[in-house]
Amino acid sequence: MKFFQHFFIALLTVLLCAFLPYFFDSFNYLTAAFAKSKVGFDSVLATTPAVNPTQTSSLVQQSQALYEAGQFVEGVQLLKKAVAEFKATNDVLNEAIALSNLSLAYQQLGRWQEATEAITQSIKLLQNLKDANSSQIFAQALDVRGGLELEQGQTEAALNTWQSAAEIYQRLDDTSAQVRDRVNQAQAMQALGNYLQADKTLTSVREILQKQPDSPVKATGLYNLGNVRRSLGYLDDSHTILEESYFMAIGVKDAIAQSNALLSLGNTARAQIYAQLNLGNSSRAKDYTQTAIQYYQQAAQIASAKPTVRLLAQLNLLRLRVEQKEFSTVKALLPQIQSQIDSLPPSRTAVNYRINFAQSLSKMRQNSVGPKDVAKMLAQAVQIAKSLKDERTESYALGTLGGLYEQSGQLADANSLTQQALVKAESVDAQDIAYQWHWQMGRILQKQSNIPAATAAYNQAYNALKSLRNDLVAINPDVQFSFRESVEPVYRQYVDLLLQLPENTLQRPDNLVQARQVIESLQLAELDNFFRSPCLLPRVDLDQLVEKQKSTIVIYPIILDNRLEIITRLPGQDAIYRKTTKVLKDVLENVVEQLRKELPIVSREPDVKQHSQQLYDWLIKPIESDLANADITSLVFVLDGSLRNIPMAILYDKKQQKYLVEKYAISLMPGLQLLDPKPLHNMRLNALIAGVEQERLIEGKSFPKLSNVTQELKLVRSEVKSTKELLNQEFTIANLQKQIQSTSFSVVHLATHGQFSSDIEETYILIWDKLLRGRELDNLLRARGENRRGTIELLVLSACKTATGDKRAALGLAGVAVRAGARSTLATLWTVDDEYTRDFMGELYRQLDAGVTKAQALQRAQLAILAKENRPYFWAPYVLLGNWL
Repeated sequence: MKFFQHFFIALLTVLLCAFLPYFFDSFNYLTAAFAKSKVGFDSVLATTPAVNPTQTSSLVQQSQALYEAGQFVEGVQLLKKAVAEFKATNDVLNEAIALSNLSLAYQQLGRWQEATEAITQSIKLLQNLKDANSSQIFAQALDVRGGLELEQGQTEAALNTWQSAAEIYQRLDDTSAQVRDRVNQAQAMQALGNYLQADKTLTSVREILQKQPDSPVKATGLYNLGNVRRSLGYLDDSHTILEESYFMAIGVKDAIAQSNALLSLGNTARAQIYAQLNLGNSSRAKDYTQTAIQYYQQAAQIASAKPTVRLLAQLNLLRLRVEQKEFSTVKALLPQIQSQIDSLPPSRTAVNYRINFAQSLSKMRQNSVGPKDVAKMLAQAVQIAKSLKDERTESYALGTLGGLYEQSGQLADANSLTQQALVKAESVDAQDIAYQWHWQMGRILQKQSNIPAATAAYNQAYNALKSLRNDLVAINPDVQFSFRESVEPVYRQYVDLLLQLPENTLQRPDNLVQARQVIESLQLAELDNFFRSPCLLPRVDLDQLVEKQKSTIVIYPIILDNRLEIITRLPGQDAIYRKTTKVLKDVLENVVEQLRKELPIVSREPDVKQHSQQLYDWLIKPIESDLANADITSLVFVLDGSLRNIPMAILYDKKQQKYLVEKYAISLMPGLQLLDPKPLHNMRLNALIAGVEQERLIEGKSFPKLSNVTQELKLVRSEVKSTKELLNQEFTIANLQKQIQSTSFSVVHLATHGQFSSDIEETYILIWDKLLRGRELDNLLRARGENRRGTIELLVLSACKTATGDKRAALGLAGVAVRAGARSTLATLWTVDDEYTRDFMGELYRQLDAGVTKAQALQRAQLAILAKENRPYFWAPYVLLGNWL
């Protein structure tokens, strides 16, 4: 009998992205639940040829059928019986196989302890067997354990486990299994932040597949690889690989592989929609919408496709059409989908498809679909899940029904259903869905005017998200595309509740401390989401750090829907202060966006002054007297939202007719200090300087000549006595890596084109022959290790800019600053290539060499330019992130 194999983590990604559409609001919670609904029971199900088939082998086959139907409780019972009978007959190999599959079934039910015990027993049995067949099964059991370890956040252990399995597959010369395990390892490497390793591993997978002859197996391998690339954020690459899988499936006449590839191509196009919307490119988003629709239509039209794939394509198509408000177009789809759903046998799939359908119908309630129809379908989903004893899926059905009642204003029923959903989620320790029901309960209680209880519910949602921090993107890769709808609002709405106090008060200071911590956690979560993996854990107490700097204050502006909150803590005082500016979020963000557009235009100085004055009045004026009374000379901003896209130095005090930089040294923090601060003036400057001056055409992007790079680097050399230079052709990744690894540089100065974007693939630095993207820069500059002597103290990125039209572009800058391994990063928000940039850099290094702090050096360099040229275009693009000392 054959060995049934699937790509564990690849399949997890496939099912996440292929089986359910992305969610947008508090009512769409299905994706993460379905992530665990079909992680391949047959991935390790392997039975040896039997001379006399037994009733026990029949039990295994029956349990497999139940698993595939989503009837996990019944499957567990049969597998336990099979384990007992195999044990009684001393059939060690089949006992181990049944235990491996029992572990998988327990994982589906969220019974982690029992899953761990089952796979541990299986591996223990297999370790005592020595034949080739048991070796194959042993490796497959390790695959199961690796998947379990990843689910439980034990990422490094999962990587080691899969590497052990890969060694066995290599000895057995099992190419397809080696490919599977490399895909698994790449997922774990990504989660650990080892992006270059992950990318190299996936590249090797593709090379292996390319050497194989065309076949259904190769088409499936490319399909899985394409889905993994999407989950890691490589959307263009995902499209290319999935398209290759599709055309290969046509060539080998595999209709199922064709429909699967088309469905996944639709999901990649769908991911592109949200990527383009985040970049502010609505026209491109519309193009990808039409592309996704076409792929879904094609997938549904393949007659011999699996019925579940055809139905899923129709459900995804329905969701897209509904989002586009094409209600008349989708009416013909409704009866087709309904009849197929009604014919599904009771299973987790049947429950999830009903929830999916109900979510789309709920958005059409004003267009011939009544709330009773939606509620009826969700009630059916609840009953099916209950009959299956599937508590995780029942939680989803109950919570989604509770969300429907919340939308319709039936708050008592919504409260009851959400509470039931929470009980079910917590009974299987499903924090990835529990946080959503805590959030929903918080909204319901707030609408019921029970603010204390609502705040407590939000606190539970927040704590659940914190506990998931290492796992959220791994559990649900779709979060990277829906973060602003499914995660960020939890933090912001919680802060809003915490700050619902009388204006300008010191009452309940614990709430102010908590609000500040929540905003810091949000910023860290944004960076986790940006990189698709957790950032480093914080190591420094910011309050203790600032306390030592008597003239420094940290300012937290928090943008809420109807106001701007400003939280500060003055040195030498235990109290945390809060000031409130009454300004609508939309009004504030419009002013910020106008200023952002005007700053890179030399002639727009009057407009810049007008808008920067308005921001000064909102952000600085309320705390002006506090700053003056405390003799503050340095401001550290933990900026929120769109405020990160503009330099704080530009804020203009009309009364004194001064820019903020003329009064204070200014720096930014991403929210949590990740490396121990260390004053630069205590060490000898030692710089690696590099740049690209010549015009370049790389990856279809044209980069004009930077005529002042040579002079800029010459000035740096004149101020920093110990330097190593890489200019033009010498500025390659190999040379850069060699220098970083061989010498302890305190400063790395890169004078070259670069771009910061909310899309990590559009965040890059130009080197001579390629674009060094965010993940690669991260790994490269961290090559010496954080604890090794010679940590980079200052990374200077000259001639960079934020992506045009990307309202969250500064996230890319914060991401590079945090992950690059440097204590501080100085970068430009727009490119200025002239003698003023040259002069600025010369003055910056003169000041650093004189022993002032980095923030003071930046301030004095900017003032030196301001004295010659007062137009902000020339002196304002520079920002300092991280350690300001």
